[in-house]
Amino acid sequence: MSTVTFTPIGGGAEIGANCYQFNLDGCRLLLDCGIHPKKEGREGLPEFSLLREAPDAVVVSHGHIDHCGAVPSLMKEFPSTVCYATKPTVQIMDRMLHNSVSVMGTLAVERGIRDYPLYTHGDVDFVIRRTYGVNFEHEFAPVWESPIRISFHHAGHVLGSASILLRNEQHTLFYTGDICATNQELMGGLTPLNHNASVDTLVIESTRAANDPAEVVGFEQETYRFADEVTAVLKRGGTVLVPCFALGRSQEMLNIIARLQSDGLIPDVPVYASGLGRAIYEIYGKFAQYLRPDATLSPLRQFQRIGDVWERSVTRDLLKRPGIIVATSGMMVESTPSAMIALEMVREKRHGIFFVGYLDPDSLGYKLLHAKTGDDVTFEWGSPPVKVRLENLRRFNFSAHAARNDLVGLIDHIKPKNVVFMHGDPEAIEWMHSNCHGAFRKFSPAIGETVVLET
Repeated sequence: MSTVTFTPIGGGAEIGANCYQFNLDGCRLLLDCGIHPKKEGREGLPEFSLLREAPDAVVVSHGHIDHCGAVPSLMKEFPSTVCYATKPTVQIMDRMLHNSVSVMGTLAVERGIRDYPLYTHGDVDFVIRRTYGVNFEHEFAPVWESPIRISFHHAGHVLGSASILLRNEQHTLFYTGDICATNQELMGGLTPLNHNASVDTLVIESTRAANDPAEVVGFEQETYRFADEVTAVLKRGGTVLVPCFALGRSQEMLNIIARLQSDGLIPDVPVYASGLGRAIYEIYGKFAQYLRPDATLSPLRQFQRIGDVWERSVTRDLLKRPGIIVATSGMMVESTPSAMIALEMVREKRHGIFFVGYLDPDSLGYKLLHAKTGDDVTFEWGSPPVKVRLENLRRFNFSAHAARNDLVGLIDHIKPKNVVFMHGDPEAIEWMHSNCHGAFRKFSPAIGETVVLET
C-alpha cells in the first residue's frame, strides 16, 4: 500500500499563495497555484523549491489570483506540467493572468520592483494552451494511464469555481477550494457530495470560521440595508463607490444594483463598471448556464464605462453628478481604479464608499474604512497623504465564502477520516481545530510541512 501525503507549498495555515501538493500512487498533483496578495515580487510565489520533481499536473479550483496567479511561474520552471480547470475558469484565467502581467509591469515602474513582471503575456499564452477545460462532474485521469481519477464539483463561490475530488482504490481526497453554501444574486450554493461518496481526507477552507454567525446578516436583509444607504447618498447629490473584486463580486453587485433600480428601491442613476470587471462579465454571459436557474443577468450595455481614472479630470467629471461606480480592486489596492476614484471622493462629505468583500487589515481599503473624519490617509505610494472629509464609509456582508456553521455542517455531512484546515487566518484555523469534533484526525500544516494521511 503506497503512502498518501499532503504538503502546503504555499498558503498553509493562512490566506495566501494557495498551493498544495498531493502525492498518491506516485502521481504528484498540485491543487491550485496562486500568488500571495500581501507580498511583492518572488516573495509572493509558492515555495517551488520544495518541489523535488516536476508536478504531473496542477488542478485549479477557480480563477482568483490567489489560486491561479502563479501557474505561469510554475510552468516556466516545470514546462512539462499540464493544468486542468473547469471550462469557465480557463477563460477567466486567460483574462486574469494577462491583467496580472499588465499590473506587475506598472508596479515595476512605479515602485521599482525588480522581480516584476514575474512572467510575460507569452508565458500566459503558454499556460492557456496547456490548460484543459473539463465539465463539472466528469471524471478524468490527470496523466496517461494514471489510476487516479479527478472530478470538479460546483463550489458556489464564483463562476466556474469547483471543489475537487481525487480518488483511486486506496484513497479519496476532497478539496473544497473556496466555497459558498448559500445562494448569491447570480451563483447558487455549492452542490453537496452524494451521501454514498466515501471521503478519506477533506481539505477545507476556513476563511470565515472566526466570524460569529450571530453577527452575520441575511442576504436580502443586507441588500435592503445597502439600498437604503445608497439612496441616502444619492439624494444629497453624492456618488457611491463600491470597490469590488473583478471576478465574482463585481458581477454580483452590478446585478444587485440593477435589480434594486428595477424595483424602485434606489434612484435610477448611471451605473459604471471598470474594465476587468466588464471583461469577466462577458464570460458570465457566455456561461450563463452555470448561474442560478432563476438568476437574471442584466445586459452589460446597461452599465457605463468608467474611463481613464488615472486622469484626475475624468474622475472629477464622474463625481459631478449622482451615480454608482463598481470598480476594482475590492481591497482598494494602490493605483487601481477604486483607489484612484476614492482619492478624489474622500475630499468631500457628500459621497459614500461601501465595501462589500474581504478586507485585509494591511490593505488601503481596511485603513480607509476605519479612518475618522479629519484623518490623513496615503493613497499612492510615495505621495503625500490626503485628509479624509467623507463621512459615509460602510461595510456590507456579501461574502462568497461559507459561514462557519456551513463549514462544520460540511464536515458532518462528509464524515472523513482526516480533515485538513486551510485558507484561514490563525484565529479562524484555531476555531476550526477547537470546535470541529468527530472520529477524524485534524491537521493544519504550515508551508513545507508534510502530513501522512490515513487511508
